[in-house]
Amino acid sequence: MSANSSNNFLDRMGIWASSLCALHCLLLPILIPLIPYIGASFVAQDWFERSILTISMIIGFWALLSGFYRYHRQIYPLYSLVLGGLIYWNKDMFGEAYEPFTIAVGALLIIAAHIINFKLCRSCQECAH
Repeated sequence: MSANSSNNFLDRMGIWASSLCALHCLLLPILIPLIPYIGASFVAQDWFERSILTISMIIGFWALLSGFYRYHRQIYPLYSLVLGGLIYWNKDMFGEAYEPFTIAVGALLIIAAHIINFKLCRSCQECAH
C-alpha cells in the first residue's frame, strides 16, 4: 500500500467514524426507549459518546498530520478538525434544545477536515521529503 493510499484510507476511516458518531448522537433520542429491550444501556452513557469522539479525533489527527507532513503542508484542515472536536465535545454548551444542531456542526467540521485533507493529498503531484 502506498503512502498516499494509506493516508486516503485514514481520511475515509475518519469520515466514517465521525459520521457514525454524529448518527449515534442524533438517533439516540429515538433509540432510548428501545435500550432496555436490547440490553444496550451503555450507548446512552456520556463516556461512550466521548470514547467514540476521542477515537474519531485520534484517527483525524493521524490522517491530517500524515497528509500535512507527507504531501500538502496546509494547516487549515487541522483547524477544522480541532474546532469540530471542541464543538462536538461541548455539545450541550447552548442547552439541550440546541444539542442536535451543535452535534451536526461539530461533526460536519470534522468530516470537512477529512474531505479537505483527502483532496489536498490527491492533488499533490510529488511527496514532500
